[in-house]
Amino acid sequence: MSKVESRKVQKMMELLPAKLSRQVVGSLVGCVHCGMCNDACHYVATHPDDPKMTPSYKADQLRKIFKAKHDWTGRVFPKWVGAKTPMTDEDLEKLKDIAFGTCTNCRRCTFNCPMGVDTATLNRIMRGLLTRVGVMPEGVRVVSKDSWEIGNQMGVLKEEYVETIEWLSEELVDEVEDKRAEIPIDKKGANIVYTINPREVKYDPRTISNAAMIFYAAGEDWTMPSFGWDQTNFGLFSGDDALGGASYKHLEQNFKKLKGKNLVISECGHGYRSTRCEGPNWSKTNQDFTMESSVMTMLRYIKEGRIKVDKSKNSELVTFHDSCNNARSCGFYEEPRELLNLVCENFQEMYPNRTEGYCCTGGGGAMSMSEYTPRRLKSAKIKADQIKATGAKIVVTSCHNCVDGLGDCIKHYKLGCEVTQLVDLVAKALVLEECEVSKTPKIDPETEESEPPPAAAKEPAPAAPLQGRVVLVVDDEDDARTFLTTVLEDAGAKTIEATDGDEALAKAKAEKPDIITLDLSMPGKDGVDAFVELREDSQVRDIPVCVITGHPEFRKVIYDRPASPPEGYMDKPVDEDALVKNLRRILETGKGEDTGKGKD
Repeated sequence: MSKVESRKVQKMMELLPAKLSRQVVGSLVGCVHCGMCNDACHYVATHPDDPKMTPSYKADQLRKIFKAKHDWTGRVFPKWVGAKTPMTDEDLEKLKDIAFGTCTNCRRCTFNCPMGVDTATLNRIMRGLLTRVGVMPEGVRVVSKDSWEIGNQMGVLKEEYVETIEWLSEELVDEVEDKRAEIPIDKKGANIVYTINPREVKYDPRTISNAAMIFYAAGEDWTMPSFGWDQTNFGLFSGDDALGGASYKHLEQNFKKLKGKNLVISECGHGYRSTRCEGPNWSKTNQDFTMESSVMTMLRYIKEGRIKVDKSKNSELVTFHDSCNNARSCGFYEEPRELLNLVCENFQEMYPNRTEGYCCTGGGGAMSMSEYTPRRLKSAKIKADQIKATGAKIVVTSCHNCVDGLGDCIKHYKLGCEVTQLVDLVAKALVLEECEVSKTPKIDPETEESEPPPAAAKEPAPAAPLQGRVVLVVDDEDDARTFLTTVLEDAGAKTIEATDGDEALAKAKAEKPDIITLDLSMPGKDGVDAFVELREDSQVRDIPVCVITGHPEFRKVIYDRPASPPEGYMDKPVDEDALVKNLRRILETGKGEDTGKGKD
């Protein structure tokens, strides 16, 4: 009796054809198993007796499926060409361990393949297929949820973000005794809109202060956005192109809302790649504005004389680690070295470097997957040996993932050095009295405060956040519906109620709401079946859905169905402010944008 593919496997097989571009198929059929990729992989170098660590073995997992389902050789000579598909959910768990746990997608194997096989792209496709059916490490699940729901990968709330920026702003003004050093938020029409990695707000705010000091010294007209400020993109790591596109759109749309002239990306390898190189592809939008790494911005300031630096302030021996995404995927490796030599006295290369450099072992989202930490740290031995050979006391990198990955490596192998970034070294080397800002007299705070703002400067009171919107609230619990409808109506929305899946479908078709909030666990037709039917019905499939549930296995339940994911989801109990913000975000950036439904 032949085995039957599980529903998750069936869904994966349905999703695969859309991934089979000419580049991908070329990589699937082009491998001759010569073994040159093995010599390039840091996992192979540190696990020499495990053949499952070889890049070709990892890529073969997708290659087997392709041959079985899409290549004629797999139909004619299945055993000869190794054609095989997973059958059970247990098979998918094994694939998860390979795709997420034995590869950081650093692309060093790709650059060393004589046939041009892009093994990292094949591994990312496998990750994406698994993610779409709910098979992923828990850390990836949590980070993806935060990216979808809150708008950044570390779940930093807007209030927390703004409070941190304001605190840093006050400290900087006090330090330089100049009100012009304030960090502006949501300033429209600024020359530079500065985007950052959430890690900077949560764990390393000094990088924000140092960047602000440099902008101040250069006399720059700049701002930081209060939303859409996360230049990183976990879709690159998870393989989820839908998440990648949505994250990029958040950033792009808010940049355009602020009418900024240039987007500057703080030091982050995967942030630079996903924003500048991949985001427009995932979102299927035209990239029609200027963006650059802050490394280029700081280098230009020095070359143009807008800031002055004294390299003697950084006298210790430093070495530089190339982010895999910067160096191999974006060809961005000479400019950091040029800047480094301008602000440091003593620089020593580690070998190999640039496109041949080894991964810090924290890439590919590895820092979020704690179950693979022992394996990751073992693979870091080759990087530890590189660092140790330089004798450097400071390892410099232009990537926050690398900061964490290298920090773990240094601690684990007791290397006795520290990690920093170029923004920190540039700020340390600044000579403020000779910078651009010193050419203009300082503003007298008392004089400025004595001038009342003109009446025209007062902005009108904001409209209710959900004014004129129609929300279908689906929940079988009376108390839950009452809470949700009260909060939404207070925010200006008109609400419609449904108590089960059948009623929800009927009212969705009759009323055509702007958005639906959907509970999953209900008597009769539950929310899961109702969600699938909503997606399959041409009358209502474009209505965005925000799942609001206490179901512990939400993502497994939803992704086990042949339907595109909901636009949002929230765990019960629901916070009032978070509810309104999430629905508004979906309506402004998702399928419900500018539909006009529900307006008078």
